[in-house]
Amino acid sequence: MPTTDPRVDAYIANAAEFARPILRRLRTLLHGALPEVEESIKWGMPHFLHEGKILCGMAAFKAHCAFGFWHGPAVVGEAASDEAMGQFGRITELKQLPSATLIKSWVQTAIAARVAATAKPRVGKQAKVSAEVLVAEDLAAALAKKSNLVARGVFDAFPPSAKREYSEWIVGAKQPATRARRLAQALEWLAEGKRRNWKYERC
Repeated sequence: MPTTDPRVDAYIANAAEFARPILRRLRTLLHGALPEVEESIKWGMPHFLHEGKILCGMAAFKAHCAFGFWHGPAVVGEAASDEAMGQFGRITELKQLPSATLIKSWVQTAIAARVAATAKPRVGKQAKVSAEVLVAEDLAAALAKKSNLVARGVFDAFPPSAKREYSEWIVGAKQPATRARRLAQALEWLAEGKRRNWKYERC
């Protein structure tokens, strides 16, 4: 039997009627893909963890549900959508959910991405090199403009992991138009003091 969190039960029970079967199905898919997955409520939403670290999360809103992996772009690649929180757009029907096979594959990829992101560098010179962040050229150029002074200040104050999330999100765009749109969105969020995954932080 899967290990569940009663708080997730309560969250699903209090969700809109259309959302309940979607949330239940996502929950079943994740337990099927990773029997040892842990459940928790973080920032007011159900999340699924592996060895105490977040792999993915789901949420229900008034007219749609959202689902996403913590290291989303690195996990789902071209399947990612920018239409809503997470990488799967506005989910309103069960048929929009990924298959059990895809979920299982993505969960394993998410575990690998999480391990890579949290791996401790060796002490010494290598540790210093590993802490450096390669910023996307267009993001660096935009942040250098006087009009983006506030965004630059916020970005510079971020830890390497937060800087990397923005840069990798922009570089991960498959089309120039998508990249330009992500750059503009990044500058807007940075000017507001937000991290790339700020949507997960809302209660």
